[in-house]
Amino acid sequence: MNVTKRILSFLTVLLLLTAGVMPACGAEGEDIAGSVKLNAASDTVKQEVTVKTFIDGDTTHFFVPESVAETGVLKARYLAVNTPEITGKIEEYGKKAAQFTKDKLSDAYSILIESDNGAWNKDSTGDRYLVWVWYKENQDSPYRNLNIELLENGLAIANSSANNRYGEKCMEAIDWAKKSKLNVYSGQKDPDFYYGDAIELTLKELRSNLESYNGKKVAFSGVITIDSANAVYIEQYDAQTDMYFGMSVYYGYGLSGKGLEILKVGNEARIVGTVQFYEAGGTWQVSGLTYRMMKPKDPGNIQLLSEGHTPSYTPVDAETFLRGKVTVSGEESESVFDFAPMAVGTSVQMDNLFVESVHTTLDEESSSYGAMTLTCKVGNDTIQVRTAVLFENGERITEEKYLGKIIDVKGIVDYYEGTHQIKVFVPEQIEIH
Repeated sequence: MNVTKRILSFLTVLLLLTAGVMPACGAEGEDIAGSVKLNAASDTVKQEVTVKTFIDGDTTHFFVPESVAETGVLKARYLAVNTPEITGKIEEYGKKAAQFTKDKLSDAYSILIESDNGAWNKDSTGDRYLVWVWYKENQDSPYRNLNIELLENGLAIANSSANNRYGEKCMEAIDWAKKSKLNVYSGQKDPDFYYGDAIELTLKELRSNLESYNGKKVAFSGVITIDSANAVYIEQYDAQTDMYFGMSVYYGYGLSGKGLEILKVGNEARIVGTVQFYEAGGTWQVSGLTYRMMKPKDPGNIQLLSEGHTPSYTPVDAETFLRGKVTVSGEESESVFDFAPMAVGTSVQMDNLFVESVHTTLDEESSSYGAMTLTCKVGNDTIQVRTAVLFENGERITEEKYLGKIIDVKGIVDYYEGTHQIKVFVPEQIEIH
């Protein structure tokens, strides 16, 4: 009978191995990351740090002394590993890798970064430093190497993994993950990834490469901030740039019932649609949304992710709006964009605008009859505020209400006739001093 039990036990373990179900640090007795010891006396540069921002599985921003980085923040790119993406195009197991890193470092008693040699070395972007990341689970535990732990758990692929001070252990970890068929090597579908015909990406990726996605079906998530004229605005926060990216999503007349409920202001939703350039408005939008009630989990559907959110209304000044820059880092390079085009579709707040003049659309044949453009001054700078047709106590608001006043504005960054502006939809979004 005991022999039978041993055989059944062996078969159970064999099945688990085949399915890729393994303990976090490997199978019985395996802990490759734990076998690597931090040598405090080595010639590498080391620094104890705290987390500022989690970016993805292999990139974290740490608070450091100004002697290490003038800004007090070191943007760390983990040596020897390349985890699946979540900041641009979304890749399988990217969310799991990012969560793994966040879980380990969020609960850590201490975090220490180490260079591969005697200096802090930057990556090919020139903006991030290549480091080993170590963490202690508690005061009495030894430091563990997170880079190798990601490799060992199959949450990263090799990235010059053999050519570094811990190269032998890195390769051992990769071999173990492959042999054990863990995560990216499992051959199994990632339960956190949508397997549809749309390109999974972030709004930052879409906004940064609009021409590349023209006419293509994409999927992204974000918070619905405004619903107007059969379209919604949606925005998504990006930790790497510390800003929101947004998009206009036109739903037209093709949705009803549950589909429209998903697009309610304050909901976080997954949007699936086609990217197109809206010639009449000179702006980009996503359209062609669908919702199949009989198949709510269909990857081609829009989907409700969560509720109870509010627009960011990110404070922005005229200098940033007109002349600010946004740096977007990729795996191998970085790109610099003007702020306003990248902020289109996001909710912002700008204060202390002096309304110098007001132009009202008075063409009765126009759908925007009664809408206003407020030309505002902030110092020597000019900011345009475009309103929808606004009503107060049942009466249309006219230019006299705002002309010559100082106002604070909450609205959506928009583009109209060659100018980036702030668009206002309801009177409550304009506060008169």
